[in-house]
Amino acid sequence: MSKKNKQFRERINWKKELSLLPGYLILIIWIGFTAVILFWILAASLSTSKEIFSGTVLKFASGLHFENYKDAWQVQNVSRYFANSVLYSVVACVAVLLISAPASYALSRFEFAGNKALRFFMIIAMSLPAVMIVLPIYAFTASMHIKGRIILILLYTFMNVPYTTIYLLNFFGTLSKTYEEAAMIDGCSLGRAFWTIMLPLVQPAIITVTVFNFLGVWNEFFMALIFATTEDTTPVGVGLLQIVNSMKYTGNYGGLFAAVIIVFLPTFILYLFMSERIISGVTGGGIKG
Repeated sequence: MSKKNKQFRERINWKKELSLLPGYLILIIWIGFTAVILFWILAASLSTSKEIFSGTVLKFASGLHFENYKDAWQVQNVSRYFANSVLYSVVACVAVLLISAPASYALSRFEFAGNKALRFFMIIAMSLPAVMIVLPIYAFTASMHIKGRIILILLYTFMNVPYTTIYLLNFFGTLSKTYEEAAMIDGCSLGRAFWTIMLPLVQPAIITVTVFNFLGVWNEFFMALIFATTEDTTPVGVGLLQIVNSMKYTGNYGGLFAAVIIVFLPTFILYLFMSERIISGVTGGGIKG
């Protein structure tokens, strides 16, 4: 045995690795199962309805039917659902950050009478199930004649503010106050110090929580089912349900699976390119002073 191989084996804690083996096996099984499901859906999106129900999806006997994607995008209105979800997700994420970032910074830096009460209130708000609050919200919006996309934008914003504030609060709490003190000595106001110095320091946390919020809004179904009352306001989740319900009339199951792939792509791309930043934001605790 070479010296290099011997050193490599000595560095490996075999007892620890064996204890983690069940976890590795479960992870491998889960990845394999997910990969098979995704591959089958992708294959079905390029097949005809006859091939899907005859069990010959993977053979592609009649070729690859890319027209399923065109049909899903244009005929089945996925383009409209997609645009609505992009609007809800982007606007809500920006609004949440504009509210939660200053709020979490203030709660972490300033001790005032309602500080602990506000933290407690946000934790309680995070624990409230959507089923519990949907009827009061529906009654309120109906009485105020609030309609259209604005309802879902407001809902998605305020539903994510408590979690985002608490999440960023933990990161701001690890930052030394010397950053602000040095900035103010150089003539910065507290507000400018926050936006130009403190906020960039918690960038990994901001990216992570924004990705989580985006995915949460993108995949949200229950509130959209209640408040998206017209075709023009329907996001992708409810839109897919409507496409499924229309199958009894259209029978284009290839188009249905093409719609699923289209809806899945943004989240997949987001995870693909932001995975390292997400891990950094989850495992890191800011810059400790």
